[in-house]
Amino acid sequence: MALPDFFVAGVPKAGTTALHAALARHPSLYLSPVKEPKFFLTGGQPPPTQGGPGDARTYREHIWRRSDYEELFSAAPAGTLRGESTPFYLYSEAAQQLIRALIPEAKLIIVVRDPIERAHSNWTHLWSAGLDPIDDFVRACAAEDRRIADGWADFWHYLRLGLYGSQLEHLYSVFPREQVLVFRYRSLIADPAGTLNVVCRFLDVQEDVLTDLPRENVTAHPNPTSRHRSMGRLLRAGSAVTSRLPGHAGSSVVDMLERRLQADAQPRQPLTWDQRQALIPHFEADIRLLESVTGEDFSDWLAPRGDSGGLVGLRPTGQRQARNGRPREY
Repeated sequence: MALPDFFVAGVPKAGTTALHAALARHPSLYLSPVKEPKFFLTGGQPPPTQGGPGDARTYREHIWRRSDYEELFSAAPAGTLRGESTPFYLYSEAAQQLIRALIPEAKLIIVVRDPIERAHSNWTHLWSAGLDPIDDFVRACAAEDRRIADGWADFWHYLRLGLYGSQLEHLYSVFPREQVLVFRYRSLIADPAGTLNVVCRFLDVQEDVLTDLPRENVTAHPNPTSRHRSMGRLLRAGSAVTSRLPGHAGSSVVDMLERRLQADAQPRQPLTWDQRQALIPHFEADIRLLESVTGEDFSDWLAPRGDSGGLVGLRPTGQRQARNGRPREY
C-alpha cells in the first residue's frame, strides 16, 4: 500500500504550505503533489456539495477515494518517507482516529500559532477573497456558531480552529507523544534552518539539508470600499452558480473576479489591542489547558501583541526529557 508515513496535521494559516514545500526538497522525503488531499476528513465518502460561500468548490478538491489517495504516493522513490499536509487533521477527532486505525505508526507534525493572529489571518483570507460578507473581524467571529449550525466548512471556524489545548489533549489520547511533534509558527519564521532540523530529526532523516522556507503568500487586505463589497457580492453569487455546474466549469471566471478583487491590495493589517481584548477571553481557558498538556508557557498569547510582538517564548530544540520522564515535543 502506498500510504503516508507522516502528516503535517495542523494548523491552518500557520506556515504549513511553506513547510510542505520545504520538506519536499529533502531527498529522503516524498511529499504528496496535492498539498491538502483531506482524505481522512472524508471517511471514504464523497464530501458535501453545499456549505458556506465557496465551500462547494473546495469540497470538489477533496480526494476521498482510497485508490486516488494511494496514487498520490505511488511515485515515491524506494526508501523515502511519504508525507502529506492537511492542516485540519488536528481539528478533526474523527480524522485522528482514522489515521490511527490505518497507519498506527504515523508521525504527526503540528505547527501552532497565536490563536487570535491565526483567526485574523483566516478571516482576512476569506474576506479579501470576497467570500466572507462581514467586513469586521470580531463580528465575523461572533457569527461562527450560526455558520457551523448552517453547515459551513471547517475553514470558517475561525475561533474553534485555535483551541489547540483540547485538540492536542485528544490527539495525545490517540497517538503516543513520541509520534507527535509540536512547535510554534514564529519559530518556523524566525529560525527556519533550526526548526527544519528539528523536523528532520523527528522524522529520522539527515539534518542540515534544508536551510530555508519558500516565500509564503502574504494575505491581501483590500480596503472595505463599496467596490469591494459589490465585487464580493458578485463573487459569492458566481461561486454559488458554479457550484451547481459539472466539473470545474466557471472556475476561471471566479478566479478572475478574485484576482481583480485583490488587485493593488495592501498586506494584512495588524490586529488592534481592542480586537485582541475582545477575543482573549474566548481562548484563555484553552491556553491554560495547552500549557498543562504540553508543560510549556503560552502566556504571551494573552498579551497585547501575542506572537507578532517578539516576546520571548518557545523555540523548538528537538525532543528533550520532560519532568515526568517522557520525551517532550519541543
